Amino acid sequence: MKRTRIDFAPPGLRRTLFRTPPRLIFMLPAVLAMCVPAGFMTQRYFEQQEELRDLQAALAVRSAPPPVVVAAAPKVTLAPAQVTAVNAAVQQLNLPWRDLAAALADATPASIALLALEPDAKRRTLRISAEAKNSDDMLAYITRLQAEEWFTSVVLMRHEVMQEDPNRPLRFQVSVQWGTP
Repeated sequence: MKRTRIDFAPPGLRRTLFRTPPRLIFMLPAVLAMCVPAGFMTQRYFEQQEELRDLQAALAVRSAPPPVVVAAAPKVTLAPAQVTAVNAAVQQLNLPWRDLAAALADATPASIALLALEPDAKRRTLRISAEAKNSDDMLAYITRLQAEEWFTSVVLMRHEVMQEDPNRPLRFQVSVQWGTP
């Protein structure tokens, strides 16, 4: 027959110690004796890690190049003519080339040969020099430029037939003003 344990004691420390086998109670001091050195070793590990970080920081400071002290740039005064020239150059460089090229590519057929593009950023105009086989192609090109949304104004400036060329192409100039659609 199996032994039955009847225990009406309320849960607590005394009950736990009473029910714990004696061999575990005698092992508790041995476990605590092993935890104390582990605690000291952990503390020493963290101290060594902090010391290593300090050494690495000191090494980084030593190996870093000395800071370069830059003297303040002297104040440069420009003549009004120079300021105007610089502003004009910046304005010319800030042309919307991508939009202009896309609008021209959409409007230019294969029968038109573009010879030169002369932008004027201040007036927001573009002078186009081109050649066509005949006047019908030229007029069709101008009509396509006028239909392009990005161009606000398209004006034929001049045209002439190139007599010295055996094909006798029609060379013309168109002034196009651009703006946002």
